[in-house]
Amino acid sequence: MNILTVENISKSFSEKPLLSGISLGIDDQDKIGVIGINGTGKSTLLKLIAGTEEPDSGRIVRGGSVRIEYLPQNPEFNPDSKVRDYIHGFEIEAVLTKLGINDFDAKLSSLSGGQRKRIALAQALVNPSELLILDEPTNHLDNEAIDWLEQYLKRRKGALLMITHDRYFLDRVANEIVEIENGTLFTYKGNYSYFLERKLEREALEIASEKKRRSLYRNELAWMRQGAQARSTKQKARIERFEKLGEQAVDLTKEKLDMSMGSSRLGRKIIELDHISKSFDGAKYIDDFSYIVLRSDRIGVIGPNGAGKSTLMSLISGEVKPDSGNIEVGPTVRIGIFSQETSHMPEDVRVIEYIKEVAPSSASQMLERFLFPPEKQWTPISKLSGGEKRRLYLLRVLSEEPNILLLDEPTNDLDIETLTVLEDYLEDFEGAVIAVSHDRYFLDRMADSIFVFEGGGRIARHTGNYFDYMSEISLVKAPEKSLEKAAEKKPAQAKEKPLKFSYKEQREFEGIDDEIAGLEQQLEDMEGKIENAATDFVKLQKLVEDKEELEKQLEFKMERWIYLNELNEKIKAAKA
Repeated sequence: MNILTVENISKSFSEKPLLSGISLGIDDQDKIGVIGINGTGKSTLLKLIAGTEEPDSGRIVRGGSVRIEYLPQNPEFNPDSKVRDYIHGFEIEAVLTKLGINDFDAKLSSLSGGQRKRIALAQALVNPSELLILDEPTNHLDNEAIDWLEQYLKRRKGALLMITHDRYFLDRVANEIVEIENGTLFTYKGNYSYFLERKLEREALEIASEKKRRSLYRNELAWMRQGAQARSTKQKARIERFEKLGEQAVDLTKEKLDMSMGSSRLGRKIIELDHISKSFDGAKYIDDFSYIVLRSDRIGVIGPNGAGKSTLMSLISGEVKPDSGNIEVGPTVRIGIFSQETSHMPEDVRVIEYIKEVAPSSASQMLERFLFPPEKQWTPISKLSGGEKRRLYLLRVLSEEPNILLLDEPTNDLDIETLTVLEDYLEDFEGAVIAVSHDRYFLDRMADSIFVFEGGGRIARHTGNYFDYMSEISLVKAPEKSLEKAAEKKPAQAKEKPLKFSYKEQREFEGIDDEIAGLEQQLEDMEGKIENAATDFVKLQKLVEDKEELEKQLEFKMERWIYLNELNEKIKAAKA
């Protein structure tokens, strides 16, 4: 059931059109993820739908009884209030505890921005609403809290509209992806994996269509250039068609973020942590920790908020001194630090001036590679979105050509495209990388070892990425669970029936290989039909729908193939 409709809305700031004639319908069971490059208007769209801003044109139609709860990117609070002032009922206390807020008598002025956002998130979650709007809900949450929020939102009744750059989160929670690109809105009815597949198809179709358009354009141009004599037959329709072809150009060289940077030479001695400890206000955050950083290290650092992860980064960078132990840094080490906050960035300085401080001769070109076009380079930093500030800050760090990178929550506020290119950059980076992150996808791509803050200053080291770490701890816990279940089981009352195929399964098993091969051939033929129909959009839409149906059939058959082959192996083993 539709609960809200966005009809042809547009929004501009100064002379820049941000959203241009976009439309969107939201049903009561939709869980929509909004994605796009920072600065394209994602947060603006959420504000318009939440009603905190008005569109320049178009309208938003909300059902009369539809209640909306909105979590902005930067919630505002009375700093003199206490956490308890925002608690109404047991449910919010339980949610706050799950999100890592336990001191209900703390003043908000004493809390970090991340802690205040978690309080606002808890409020939005527990207040009854038909539409829940969340702007970056996973920022400042640790991995355990993100797992909990993921399950909470999957179970929650009602519509969800959210901006998040956590790709695993999008994949597991969203059932629709909305992408904003150049003021236009593209809708994909599926999760993030579905979006990736369909976007590749859309871009391929655009390229095929544009190539055909250019071929037609060349032919029409040759005809037009024959001169007035050839046009004396008053072929007005053909002239109009030529003019329309010229207007329909598609940009095949869309801006892509380029993050290729230099790095300085790194000697043999890098960084050695020798039995370091650090405490604050009597609480021990790091206790007798030793490690020798290697040139090829890719270390992901995880643990609860407040456990000491950022403290470790500050110790390595030299911003903080250990209470005991020593830290030795090699003479050729140049550390690049990408911290959580952007508050140190001078708000009144223009974008290009900020980069010229470290790269005076190449600032403009580097900014363009980071998607800051010439007209944007003279904008004061104060006018940038939160994500654009993070992207600019990242450029500044990389422009200094470090050979060791310390990344403290690098995924916060960076759009997915920037994150993807950063991950590619780190694969080719020739020095060590140590990153504190709650982004499971990022940790899976960049890390080859995980440091886990376990509390009380203890830091455990695990080989592999985040998935490997989670698999390892699951294996450790598995025997306990198995024993518990075994104790609960009653003695068997009868012997198990022998494994065998049913008549229907046997027939299916014998023919499933041919069925799969047939479906794969149909899909291959369909690809050719789609390419040939690139300019006939009515036919194209039907072909794409047919292709999606074939893909569903193939996916089902592949699942059956796995099941039947596993059953066949078990039957063989039982007979042996």
